[in-house]
Amino acid sequence: MDAELDDSLLADARRGVDEGELAGAAALVWRRGRVEYAGAVGQRDLQTGQPATRDTVFRIASLSKPVTALAALRLHDEGRFALDEPISRVAPELARARVLPRPDAPLEQAALAGRAITFRDLLTHRAGLGYAELLTGPIAEAYAGLGPHIDNPAAPDEWIAALGELPLVDEPGRRFRYGHASDLLGFLVARLDGAPLGEVLRRRVFEPLGMVDTGFVVPADRRHRRAGLCGFDERGRLTPLTVAPGGHALAERPPDMTYESGGQGLWSTVDDFQAFASALIGDSRGARLLRPETRRLMTTNQLTAAQRDAATMFGQPLFDGHGFGMGVAVVMEPARADPSRGRGGVGTVGWPGAYGAWWQADPTNDVVMVFLCHVMADLRQMARGVGLGAWAASAGFHAAATRAFSLGALSGALSGAR
Repeated sequence: MDAELDDSLLADARRGVDEGELAGAAALVWRRGRVEYAGAVGQRDLQTGQPATRDTVFRIASLSKPVTALAALRLHDEGRFALDEPISRVAPELARARVLPRPDAPLEQAALAGRAITFRDLLTHRAGLGYAELLTGPIAEAYAGLGPHIDNPAAPDEWIAALGELPLVDEPGRRFRYGHASDLLGFLVARLDGAPLGEVLRRRVFEPLGMVDTGFVVPADRRHRRAGLCGFDERGRLTPLTVAPGGHALAERPPDMTYESGGQGLWSTVDDFQAFASALIGDSRGARLLRPETRRLMTTNQLTAAQRDAATMFGQPLFDGHGFGMGVAVVMEPARADPSRGRGGVGTVGWPGAYGAWWQADPTNDVVMVFLCHVMADLRQMARGVGLGAWAASAGFHAAATRAFSLGALSGALSGAR
């Protein structure tokens, strides 16, 4: 790769570093079986001043969700559960789920749900579960009582029991609602496989794909490559953090902590996540993980038109141009697709992470892009425009890579011909 291209793909990220919007970032483009580009800018840790490098290990937040979905679907392929089977066989704590008449209703108005939660509901975020930050009213406060999303002192069984005491926000299967479905799915995967989730992911996903730097903790001998937590002070200046906004993640995870978040707890590198992403579009290693029909199911829209239209986050539509498969957004209309959830040919999959991580895998062009950084702004700061530089940087990387490899014209031509 020539120097001009090397500089251009991360130009927006470099500008973000210079303007104090992000500490550092790493990115990679894989095409047709080979890495075409890998680069990094800025610092991996504001406290040490060490530069970000291709092998920097970042928290990937919600990029954990599709990893958990893949592990679950491997168990499904083995006949360990059926997609439309109630989860109560594995999670009796949710056997008699109650549901609120409306999301902001008093908790005591909850009544028995019309049907049981299924594994399909968890995989497609239609289980009626939410996040405290995305809810209002009494249920938001109740969800906050479940504790931090990542470094949680509760044991998995305790957390499931606490969740089972709370009413659902929606009837199972009724609508897409972003929330703790992947966390619950991860704990059920662990119960089915008889081992902690981290061990299940290692055996069933990381080792088969050669993902040597991905896990819920960064081993001591690799911590020199770990990105430091960073966010913003009250004046909007980039600063090191000892705990992520909302208290969800700690700089140092206690060694006796057993809670492992399948929704947002993993660390990874650009090379590791490329290995995962390329598996979803038919790379040879990935082709051995799932049956072809199961991989197609994971990467094909599962939502009804009404569910796509109703899905929002922070008041904005989620799936304008997209659908949602199992753990991933799926491009259905390339011209309308928001790049933050992936924009390539029809069937491109991806899902972003709260700390600035982003990726997409495009089967039309046989291309994977991965962008990782650490920008931990809270919702109050983002409402003031603080901490948005990570999204601008990832969008700039996507646009520059699309131009550099002439992917836009190819995507449009092929998707239009389908």
